[in-house]
Formats: sequence, C-alpha cells, structure tokens
Amino acid sequence: MNTNTGDPPVTERRSGEHGSAHDRRATDRARAVMLAGGERQLARRETLVSAREQAADRHDADLQQREQALTLRHKHLAARKQGEREARRIKRALERHIIKLRRANAHLVIATLGAQAMMETVQRAKEHMGYMAHHDFLTDLPNRILLMERLALAIAMASRQQSRMAVLFIDLDRFKVINDSLGHAVGDLLLQSVGRRLLSVLRASDTASRQGGDEFVVLLADVANERAVSELADKLCLAIAEPYQLGGETAHIGGTIGISMYPDDGEDAETLIRNADVAMYYGKHSGRNRWYFYRPEMNLRAVERQRTEADLHRALKLGEFELHYQPRVNLSSGAITGAEALLRWSHPELGAVAPARFIPVAEDCGLIVPIGQWVLREACMQISRWKQVGLDPGIVAVNISALEFRTDGFTDALRAILAESGLEPACLELEITEGVLMRDAGASAAILRELKEIGVVLAIDDFGTGYSSLSYLNRFPIDVLKIDQSFVREINTEPGDGIIVGAVIAMGSSLGQRVVAEGVEEAAQLNFLRAHHCDEGQGYLFSRPLPAPGFAALLRQGLDN
Repeated sequence: MNTNTGDPPVTERRSGEHGSAHDRRATDRARAVMLAGGERQLARRETLVSAREQAADRHDADLQQREQALTLRHKHLAARKQGEREARRIKRALERHIIKLRRANAHLVIATLGAQAMMETVQRAKEHMGYMAHHDFLTDLPNRILLMERLALAIAMASRQQSRMAVLFIDLDRFKVINDSLGHAVGDLLLQSVGRRLLSVLRASDTASRQGGDEFVVLLADVANERAVSELADKLCLAIAEPYQLGGETAHIGGTIGISMYPDDGEDAETLIRNADVAMYYGKHSGRNRWYFYRPEMNLRAVERQRTEADLHRALKLGEFELHYQPRVNLSSGAITGAEALLRWSHPELGAVAPARFIPVAEDCGLIVPIGQWVLREACMQISRWKQVGLDPGIVAVNISALEFRTDGFTDALRAILAESGLEPACLELEITEGVLMRDAGASAAILRELKEIGVVLAIDDFGTGYSSLSYLNRFPIDVLKIDQSFVREINTEPGDGIIVGAVIAMGSSLGQRVVAEGVEEAAQLNFLRAHHCDEGQGYLFSRPLPAPGFAALLRQGLDN
C-alpha cells in the first residue's frame, strides 16, 4: 500500500529539482512580492495611520486651537462683560458722585444763601437792638439815652451860635387814677396817644422823649425867647387835655409842664432836666395842667419835698404816725355815735406836721398806700382795745385814698385786718370821696359791692364837691353821705346859702342814707342842721380831734352839749 504522505516522491524531487528551484525562486519572488506588497501595504497602512494620526493631530490641534480660541473668546467676552459691568459700576459711582456733588453744591448754595440771610437777620437785629436801645418800647419816642445825646449836641450848637434852647419836663395829671381804674392796657394806650399828640405839635427840629411812667421830656432847639416857648407850651397843654377814646372808654387828663432855658437855668443837660423837673413839681402844687418856668426859689420847695418824702419813709418805719379821733354826734340826742380817725405825724425835729403838707407828698410818691394800710389796722386794733375795756366808740370812720381804693388786693387786705383785730365789720366805716368813685363808676360799684359783702359801712366823703351822677349814687350801696364843710361853713352867711345843705339832707333821707355834716363850728349851723333833720354832725363845736386816751376819756364822761 502506497501511503501518500504529501511529500513528492524522491524521484520526482530529484527529477524536478531544477523546477523546484525555479519554484523556490518564484516563491521567493512571490514572497518578496508579497513581502514587498505587505511592506507597501504596511507602509501604506503606516502612511495611512500616520496620515490619520497627523489628521487626528491636526484635528486635535484644530480642536485645541478652536478651544483656545473659544476660551479666549469666552475670556474676552467675560472680560468685556466685566469691563462693561465695571464701566456701569464706575458710571453709577460717577453718577452718584455727581448727584452728591450737585447736592453738596445745592447745600452749599442754600447754606450760602442761609448764611447771607442769617447775616442780614443779624444785621437787622443789631440795627433793631440799636434802635431799641435809644427808643422807648411803648411809645417809640427817643428814650433818656438818645435825649441826652441830642441835648449835648443842641447845647454845643447853642453855645457856638450864642442862641437859646429850652427843656420841657411834662408830667401827666391824673394818669395814675386812669391807670388804676381802667387798667394798665388802657394806660399804655393813653401814653401812646400822648406821644403822638406831642409829635403833632412840635417842630421837626425838636425832640419829644419818654423818660418812664407818665413823664415826658421835650427838647426845643434854637428858640427865640420865653414867649415863643410859652406859646408852644400852651399848645402842648391843650393837645394833652383833649379827651381820649381808649378801648371804648373816654379818659380826661392834663399835663403839668416845667420849663428850663439854656443858658439861663443851666449849661449842661443834667442841670437843665433837673431844673425843668423842679418847675414841674412846683406846678403840681400850684395849679395843674399849666406850664411853669424854672425860678431859683423853686429849689427850696423841691428840696423840702424830697426831705418830706425821705422823712415819710422813716416815719412809717419807726412808727412816728398816730391817730386822733374826732367824735361824731347825733344832732337830736347829743350822744356820741362814732368818730373819724385822722392821721397825725409827730416829726422828731419839726414837731407836728400838718396833713396838708405831707399827704400830697405821700400820694405823689405812692407811700399813701402803706400809710393807709397802717391807718386801717391801727384804727381796727384801737376799736377792739376800747371794746375790751367796756367802751363803745360806735362806728369809727377811716378815709380811703384813691390809690388805696384801686389797689389790687385791697378787699383781701381789709379782711385780713378785720380777722387779726377781731373787729366786727359793722363797727368800721370806710369813707371814699365822691371824685374817686366817679372816675370809674362801674368799677367803683363792683368794689363797693364787695366791701358791702364784707359788712363794713360805706360813706361818700366831701359830698357835693365832685361831679356825682344821681343815677350812679342810687346804684352805689352807700350808707352815709357826708356834707363837705365848705357848704356847712356858708350856712346863714347870705340868704339862700343853706339851700344846698338842705337839698343834700332831703336827698339822703329819701335814699335811706344817714347824712353827716362836717365842719360844724357855730351854734347857728347846728340849729340849721337840726331844723332840717340832719342825722349827725362833726366839728370843733363838739370836739377837736383827740388822741386815743383823750377820746376814751370823752367816751366815759360824754359831751356837755
């Protein structure tokens, strides 16, 4: 059995050795070709791979480049946006800064304008303060400071030109009564009206000033003589005396004028004002609502008045005053029914000083109010002391001054005095003059009603000497009418002289008021009064005023009438 192993037979190989070589070469070539083809293919593959790799690399590089470009773009965009945001932030900051600058500038402008306005206000305030420092706040007239400056200039000019000038010191008559009765507001209006009237009379070259209270000083520059000054003073008196319509009230006042001349009565401002003041005070006691030129002898009276005022202060402090009591008598029975308390002053050097000498001074300087309070208290305490020892003085009358009657708290002070003394109010009689009551009848009626509620007896003193209205007299709660002694003194001197006294007695009786005649000194007067049924009398015919011990003795023994 021939087994085919796949190998050619030896014979064949041998016989075909030459072909086999050829084949081997072919094979080798084929292999070479195949190798070469493989190599080329491999090369191509490698080239392809390389190309692909290069393409990939290029693609990667391109991608990277694109990514970088995109990144750069993003960065650029981010930077741009950041820049835009920064720009907007800067813009907003600038806008805010500009707004702040504008506001600051506006504030600066406002502050500048405000400062300027404030400076103008301060300047106006300074000017106003300067003006007010030289002018009276109420009347807007020059005050004493400006007056003294103008006086100095006027004196210097008069000295150079050898000319004359005058100073007028004006004090209003009855101003205190108006001020107390109608109120301070009306008093202020009155002062303003007086200031305007002074200006309406004076020349442009003259100066009217208010010194305080109701005192005015007028400077008349370059006057010819006393006659020219007196003519102008007449006009001032007439202007001041014209009625005033003030808040629905009508007021009547006057003005007393004292005049000093340069160089006759002084060569400096202080001396001229002082001497004009002296002349004015002289006029107050010689006849008001007039003018008076200064005369050297007036100084004696002025010095005396100043001394009296100082002595009154001391007398009140040291207890130099005392009360005397003049009995009041029932004209039918002759019995003592009461008394009038009269103020007396025992001066340590001058002795007894007449009331007519010191009462007007006390009224002018205002001391009449504390003196009047002392009189009220002393009278009430004395009546109580008499009653404690079994004496009955009856009703004791005390005069009340105008200032005291109008003083705020007068009724309260009276209540306190009555409570302190323990005196029954019905034992005290208050005498108010007719003129005081009628200066403001409405206010007087209110005060009288309040006094009547307290329980005191009310009397009109010096009846018939004033200007009372019968209608108001009927409205006043008056208990007593006192006939002034000037009417009593004229009884039986001439035919018909007792008519007024008889009429007052009849009127008082019809009104249910007791009538008391003052100043009874003669038996004929007493007989007339009894014949006309006058209730009571008072005067030297019965007794002079007596100190408290003397009046007590009179009460014990009685009168011999």
